[in-house]
Amino acid sequence: MIKKILIANRGEIVNRIIRTCEKFGIEAVAVYSDADKDMEYIKNAAESYNIGSAAPIKSYLNIGAITEAIAKSGAEAVHPGYGFLSESAEFAAVVEGMGVKWIGPGSQVMKSIESKSYCRIAADAVGVPVTPGTVGIVSNVDDIYRIAHKVGLPVLLKLDKGGGGKGIEKIESLESREAVQDVFDRLKRIGAMAFASSDVYLEKQIASPKHIEVQFVADARGDVICLGERECSIQRRYQKIVEESPSAAVNEEDRLKLYDYTKRIVKAIAYTGVGTIEFLKGESGYFFMEINARLQVEHPVSEMVTGLDLVEWQIRIADGENLSFTQEDVRLGGHAIECRVYAEEPVTFTPSPGVITKLVFPEENDGALRIEHALHTGYVVTPFYDPMLCKLIALHNNREACIGVMKAALEDMKIEGVSTNIDVGLAVMEDKRFISGGFSTDFFAG
Repeated sequence: MIKKILIANRGEIVNRIIRTCEKFGIEAVAVYSDADKDMEYIKNAAESYNIGSAAPIKSYLNIGAITEAIAKSGAEAVHPGYGFLSESAEFAAVVEGMGVKWIGPGSQVMKSIESKSYCRIAADAVGVPVTPGTVGIVSNVDDIYRIAHKVGLPVLLKLDKGGGGKGIEKIESLESREAVQDVFDRLKRIGAMAFASSDVYLEKQIASPKHIEVQFVADARGDVICLGERECSIQRRYQKIVEESPSAAVNEEDRLKLYDYTKRIVKAIAYTGVGTIEFLKGESGYFFMEINARLQVEHPVSEMVTGLDLVEWQIRIADGENLSFTQEDVRLGGHAIECRVYAEEPVTFTPSPGVITKLVFPEENDGALRIEHALHTGYVVTPFYDPMLCKLIALHNNREACIGVMKAALEDMKIEGVSTNIDVGLAVMEDKRFISGGFSTDFFAG
């Protein structure tokens, strides 16, 4: 197995990857910005390298600085975590060009699936339903009017290479051509600045959908195994807050259909490694939405119900191994829920930077409660990075009991010095819509 891995990321995901590295005797190399020089995982890593100032463009998005650290460390492989450069085909290609293994799908596959339109075309070609709209790129406002009249309002304009909930604009009226043109132009400018691509596509907004995603793992032999679905409909500003597996809304027939859709797409694009296919569930069924070519923030719920270590399988497949288990070997045991804890104002969801003056975690239990974090008292929450502080993951033998475990954990958790969304998580656990399973992505609407 690979002996030394550089983790090109920050925060809780670094601790998560280090844990698997330690299990297999792999040396972990950490990188850090000036703002993160006091992170405790730096001490746990075999080596660590400063890669620049706090601003991400100067550090965690600085390919030159990170590749210099790779060369100095002699790392055999790079794990990109999630966010930052995790889905950058350019970075993956540079790593591969150094003779270093990229822990993820190959750079050529990544380059293709950076385009959501490419993914929609690939899904459509193998008979997987995609959300109604354009399969390819929108060229002008005339295209918007033509497709919107065909599929009906409201529609969403989306950046072809956007991500993280960014680059989405809703169009609810076509009365003002000037207003539609302004939205189109604004989105193209955002794309050019943030994602180096101004390409835009259009899809009909599915009324009150559920956001369901399938975790999969695929090897170079062509085997694809699905590891259950995740319910990710509790969101704010298109960003997930609560995830769970399995979904209360997915029956066994639906699950097998989603597995079939996922395997068709993964095989069509020759994807290897761990990944996620995201779907929207509307009144008329499931629609393919996009592919995530990385480890997801919410991967722990899949690990909890399958007993598999997804980071381990990322490493094994990057090292050339094939899967040693079959789809029939996968059993979903119990129910898992993850709550993301953010440093943010609970009403406006705006970030809340500051210093953590008090930190109390609920008692962690490997069988019932798992906590992923990189926090300590005195931890500085800067305005430079995503405000997520940690994740609580509960497991029990049924959904009702799992909600109870999560509720107790949130009640026991204390963070002072910054505002958090802990009370929001509690409110979700107590909400009748959540308890019934009958919620959708508009849970926080209005």
